[in-house]
Amino acid sequence: MRTEQAVKRAAKPALVRVSGLSKQYVQRGAFSRRKFVIDAVREVDLEIQPRCLTALVGESGSGKSTLARCLALLERPDKGEIWFEGEEVSRQRGRELASLRPKIQMIFQDSAGALNPRFSAAEIIAEPLEIQRLASGHQLHKRACELMEEVGLSPDWADRRPLEFSGGQRQRLAIARAIALQPAFLILDESLSKLDLITQAQILQLLSDLQTTHALTYLLICHDLTLVKRVADFVLVMHHGKIVERGTRQDVLSSPQHVHTRHLLSSVRDLESAFREVQRGERS
Repeated sequence: MRTEQAVKRAAKPALVRVSGLSKQYVQRGAFSRRKFVIDAVREVDLEIQPRCLTALVGESGSGKSTLARCLALLERPDKGEIWFEGEEVSRQRGRELASLRPKIQMIFQDSAGALNPRFSAAEIIAEPLEIQRLASGHQLHKRACELMEEVGLSPDWADRRPLEFSGGQRQRLAIARAIALQPAFLILDESLSKLDLITQAQILQLLSDLQTTHALTYLLICHDLTLVKRVADFVLVMHHGKIVERGTRQDVLSSPQHVHTRHLLSSVRDLESAFREVQRGERS
């Protein structure tokens, strides 16, 4: 049913559209002055449909994170275009770029490293609201507590520091910060890979709930097709910097056409028992 709904949404204009995107890095050899060019992303075309979860899968080093950083406007592509809400955004700077920041948010794999250890939970969540001048004083703290509650964290923990939370709780904290500015597009870069299976399932349920209440569009970067099988509407398979297969979840996972997709499927692990435990009401 989820995929059928996603296909209906696909008839609408894409929220994100990428055309011919490439990104290179130049590195020096460890023992010589010779320079090496690394083609991290090569001539990528893709579309991400509104209010759907698109999974970008591939092995480590395939270019997933580089592509994600380009889509989040954290890095500029060397070639190609990125269209967001019908507007070309990859070359924007200054105020135009700043106005886009609230609409596109990214959550990273290492929540402990991404969250300022000196800030309290409330300060971490409130910081983007303060930067954008959307609230001040008591309203900042109040809104931070509301967001904590929305992601399943007790407002009583508002004064705790990140290292006082578990890994799953830190990801909830990162999600609360990310949705504070009411984005349209949320990129999750391997955000679940360090969590145990039960916690993964709980976070995925939270993301599903937030998608409904906030009309969010997700790009989930991962290498675990078990997760993809459970939650994705559409799947993009990346290999050596290129998108080698794309389609609905059912099309890609049930009838894979590319040899790399078949290789990824051969290493799938089963998450179904974890989801069943969550559905029985277990909580971390």
